Amino acid sequence: MARSTESVAAPEIPRALAAYGITDARVSPLPGGLIHQSFSVCAGAVEYVLQRVSPIFSPGIHDNIRAVTEHLQARGLCTFVLLPTRTGRPYADLGADGIWRLETRVPGVGFDTCDAPEQARSAAALVARFHSALDDLEHAFQPLGIRLHDTPAHLRSLEKALDAHPGHRLYDRVAALADEILCAARTLPDLTGLPRRVVHGDLKFNNVLFEGRQGSARSRAVSLIDLDTTSRIPLYAELGDAWRSWCNRRGEDSAEAELDMRLFRAAAEGYLGALSIELGAEERASLADGLDCISLELAARFAADALNERYFGWNPARFGSAGDHNWTRALGQFSLYRQARATRAERIRILGGRR
Repeated sequence: MARSTESVAAPEIPRALAAYGITDARVSPLPGGLIHQSFSVCAGAVEYVLQRVSPIFSPGIHDNIRAVTEHLQARGLCTFVLLPTRTGRPYADLGADGIWRLETRVPGVGFDTCDAPEQARSAAALVARFHSALDDLEHAFQPLGIRLHDTPAHLRSLEKALDAHPGHRLYDRVAALADEILCAARTLPDLTGLPRRVVHGDLKFNNVLFEGRQGSARSRAVSLIDLDTTSRIPLYAELGDAWRSWCNRRGEDSAEAELDMRLFRAAAEGYLGALSIELGAEERASLADGLDCISLELAARFAADALNERYFGWNPARFGSAGDHNWTRALGQFSLYRQARATRAERIRILGGRR
């Protein structure tokens, strides 16, 4: 039977692997990640990644992942692939014990933070190749089960949370921040009608795998992982989400952001230099709005979640509750939004726009 050092999920792991015909393997938990449970699986000389998929996602995402990874492989890009179960499905449904999937393991190392412009440049060039390779993908994407970069919906959720939780211990603080968020949202441009591209959807820096070591100028981005959110959305939202993760030196769990314009410049130049699809003038100009829109959207989302006491992976080692974790995240993203506004003219120049 498969052996595991993970006590919580150990009873389910042998059943999950048996669905793939694996009955003898070494299994150990993989660090990081607040959404899925992930495990390294060594079966003979072959390494896999086994994941128990969070129930926030629809099982239909696996059809999306399979279509995207097969297309990337056909275009010569390095990617993991989903392994089929013995019945040919892209995941194993264990009922009350969850949805499980098995992937090939891509060599490489991931980092929680971007520490050098060359890392940002290489990662962004990889994202450009990813977008370019998927530009002609014909696939009807299945619903994700979550809202992906729907800024108006997150603003409405914030207003509903304020109405629903007037007695919450964080209410006064959240309400004051919400006033600023909602006021700032009224200044956002109308970006409806832009092309919807096939994107990764969650370009946190640790979803990029590298060769080499962190901070090294030789660090080369080789593959993107965690493709749960692959779908079609406007490009400004995809890149805005990347920049808010890569270019904030303080990270997502700090109440004060630190926008590093060296990292932004390297990422923008790396992306535009490697992109092989043509962007129209309006779409190109919208990229300057990405960081503003996504940082403000996330400030609204985290502020609402602070009152709702909801976060699917809050960190109890650092925060006393989901509300406290989300309050810190909300402050950090609004701090990043303010810095984005302060650097807007410089970012437009870097992106080659004229506004």
